[in-house]
Amino acid sequence: VKRTGSIVDVPAGKAMLGRVVDALGVPIDGGGALSENERRRVEVKAPGIIERQSVHEPMQTGLKAVDSLVPIGRGQRELIIGDRQTGKTAIAIDTILNQQKGGGETLYCVYVAIGQKRSTVAQLVQMMDEAHAMEYSILVAATASDPAPLQFLAPYSGCAMGEYFRDNGMHALIIYDDLSKQAVAYRQMSLLLRRPPGREAFPWDVFYLHSRLLERAAKRSDQTGAGSLTALPVIETQAGDVSAYIPTNVISITDGQICLETELFYRGMRPAINVGLSVSRVGSAAQLKAMK
Repeated sequence: VKRTGSIVDVPAGKAMLGRVVDALGVPIDGGGALSENERRRVEVKAPGIIERQSVHEPMQTGLKAVDSLVPIGRGQRELIIGDRQTGKTAIAIDTILNQQKGGGETLYCVYVAIGQKRSTVAQLVQMMDEAHAMEYSILVAATASDPAPLQFLAPYSGCAMGEYFRDNGMHALIIYDDLSKQAVAYRQMSLLLRRPPGREAFPWDVFYLHSRLLERAAKRSDQTGAGSLTALPVIETQAGDVSAYIPTNVISITDGQICLETELFYRGMRPAINVGLSVSRVGSAAQLKAMK
């Protein structure tokens, strides 16, 4: 182990599209070295109030239940929350697949897989490849077999790659699947470092862990290029308990949530969205007139 003498950074740019990389931006898809020479810091401050503008452009997911009832705008943070096996990842992946190049601007997608099985990530890459979705996507994978520090770092690395598009006047979508596993990895690291545990044994700054990440999703002002980064974080609940520590933290950080329920899923209603609990706090301003 030796010091590099520099702050951790990752490669960014259009050369990353179609590639699968680890939390440090190293390709793991067997496709050779990256040709991109631009590098971006993994940890940067979120844009200030002056550099932003309010969410006013729609970000179509292609799912009628979402676009009509809980609309999402460019630059919004919309949480996808539910128990395991309720279709959270399916909503996120469908959103990426539905961004196939139409007449409008390309929405570049970054998918961050945290703590998932390698086989699951491989299936996902194959599916996106067959659907030609990898042409406008970057996949960042910190699998279950990777050490906790890499699972902790992966969302920030993916965000840095998405910020390249946001800061250059383009539009990007980033999916964190899922932030519950990042919080668990952070808890492991903190307990090993003998930091005092708080509620549910999480360290006291676990709120800041997610807030500093999600605040980086923004709609930039016209003076700074009018680019956007939209975030769809995923949180897994236990037995539908949205009042647990991590779910309440992330609900309070985001601009709304899409709640999925096991009961609706098994009744055959898919996506299994509980409309009563789901809300989009800023999306109505960005909804298309036809949808209203």
